[in-house]
Amino acid sequence: MSKKERVILVTVIIEAALAGLWWYLASEGMANPDHVTADFQQVVGQTMGTAMGALLGIGVMLFFVAARNDRKTIENKMRR
Repeated sequence: MSKKERVILVTVIIEAALAGLWWYLASEGMANPDHVTADFQQVVGQTMGTAMGALLGIGVMLFFVAARNDRKTIENKMRR
């Protein structure tokens, strides 16, 4: 498995976990409206959206680094 494929796989798994956490928190807030503040849904949405966006941005950068490393590895194997 190439480094690019690993980066994509790990990013997808972590994003899915964050989406599941977001879903859980949102459903708990709706199920227990007397235990949360009035702006709970907005705060959860902003926080989880920011976390998922930041992770996706880092994942894109890591993908390009992994692609470069894969390319270097192939070039080194061709020289030998």
